[in-house]
Amino acid sequence: MRISARADYAVRAALQLAASRDDAPLKTEAIAGAQDIPHKFLEGILNDMRRGGLVLSQRGGNGGYRLARPAESISIADVIRVVDGPLVSVRGVRPPDLSYSGPAQSLLPLWIALRSNVREILEGVSLADVAAAELPAEVAALTDVPDAWVNP
Repeated sequence: MRISARADYAVRAALQLAASRDDAPLKTEAIAGAQDIPHKFLEGILNDMRRGGLVLSQRGGNGGYRLARPAESISIADVIRVVDGPLVSVRGVRPPDLSYSGPAQSLLPLWIALRSNVREILEGVSLADVAAAELPAEVAALTDVPDAWVNP
């Protein structure tokens, strides 16, 4: 599985908004600077997040962006889906829309199992969890597997 730069930037921007101490909107420049995200790229991402109902924008001198809902109610999966679409696809196709034959038939349940596990993790972790550095125990436990930090 590959996390696009767009998804990474979107999650980081959402986390910056989640960590904001007051209810004042954050300017794009402040988010971009804090997370080292290219400003113009971030503008497009924030617009997608606004259209997707994750952030609210406010114009004017005191304008900027804020989360549309509490950080506890926005999952990492929500953010990724808004900017990148489905969490798992094969050649741009969702697994249930695929079909294989012969020795490749077992690929479909494999892709479905992968999607199920990705969903379980990304839907089970909120922006508030990550911003507070408090991953759910079952997710944190996955990082304790000896090979988890090793690239094969």
